[in-house]
Amino acid sequence: MQPSSTEAAAPAPATDLRLRPGSRDFRRANLALFAAGVATFVLLYSTQGLLPILSADLGLTPGQASWTASASTLGLALALLPASALSDRYGRTAVMTASTLAASVLAVALPFAPDLTTLVALRALQGAALAGLPATAMAYLAEEVHPSALASAMGLYVAGNSIGGMGGRLVSGWAGAAWGWRWGLAVSAALALLAVLAFRLLIPRARHFRRAPVDARALAATVAGHLRNPLLLRLYALGMLFMAVFGAVYNTVGYRLTAAPFHLPQSVAASIFVVYLVGTASSASAGRLTARCGRRGTLYLAIGTTTAGLLLSLAGSLFCAILGLVLITAGFFAGHATASSAVGRTAATGRAQASALYLIAYYLGNSLGGTLGADAYHSSGWSGTATVALAAMAGAAGVTLYATHRAVATRRAEAVSVGRLGARA
Repeated sequence: MQPSSTEAAAPAPATDLRLRPGSRDFRRANLALFAAGVATFVLLYSTQGLLPILSADLGLTPGQASWTASASTLGLALALLPASALSDRYGRTAVMTASTLAASVLAVALPFAPDLTTLVALRALQGAALAGLPATAMAYLAEEVHPSALASAMGLYVAGNSIGGMGGRLVSGWAGAAWGWRWGLAVSAALALLAVLAFRLLIPRARHFRRAPVDARALAATVAGHLRNPLLLRLYALGMLFMAVFGAVYNTVGYRLTAAPFHLPQSVAASIFVVYLVGTASSASAGRLTARCGRRGTLYLAIGTTTAGLLLSLAGSLFCAILGLVLITAGFFAGHATASSAVGRTAATGRAQASALYLIAYYLGNSLGGTLGADAYHSSGWSGTATVALAAMAGAAGVTLYATHRAVATRRAEAVSVGRLGARA
């Protein structure tokens, strides 16, 4: 089956023909979204592995340099809702293709930025261009994949995100250490273009997409409905809090490893992003964890793992710093995969907008956490960054505990109601 850049509305099938494990199109969809995740996150975080080099070359504080990373996620967050509306009108695969291609073209211009202001502006534009991929990809999977396989498919997509995040940071960091930050960005652009090509060749045509006109009033009503859903609001808060931790930690870990007491060379410090492989395994196994422990049980496990990693990272040894980063990464990706897949199942209508709202919160958390974490590092060192991240995890624990309390109260009320009905009978 050849992929198509346009998608027509499809009538509801007489039987459930959504993609299931074992089919050729299921494998192609998973591989295509994996490649799209790689492209997106190679581009989105291409400067994060270069932050110490940017600081040294341009005379920037960690907080100033971190804006080259935060600007892209902020631009993405602001453009997500418009992009999701366009995907409802023009089709999931068309918008995903245009999004990744436009962002890759902008990536080619980044190495020629003459100063910090231009670089930050281009990064914000690049983030806005990328917005068509994340929310649309989640909606595509929710529509095309059978519910029984959605958690595993979403986990593999998030695993592609982690591979892209790792690859982007590694290749830009290594190339930057060898030849400077401009070459680091150029190598990231080339890698992303290859991933976009693979996505386009593999993605199956959407069979269950229903075309809808772009209607600002209807969009506002859909968004308002999602924002009145308590479960969705909790999932959005969790995405923001988990990503605040991740932004704070990964915006500053390069500075920590190249400074006292470790004094690692930049090329070695950039290699720390290979820890992302832990996130790949963690996100891919999130579906199995959810099936075994339930959604809240998996979230408690993710919060506990992330918190343990943050506390361990406060120790002064390099071993503890790296092991702490492993635990933080594993916990983050498990939490994100669990919360993001729950959004697709919770939203009965307007899935693209529900996913977009989750990702708005998620990437705002990255921008906020990354900036606050870098400023805290500049003023108080790693303990300042860890304090910001631990506060976010305390918030995530509070949200999950509240959800547990609500669920227990609801079950008790239902049991009491059933008991009263039985007594009357």
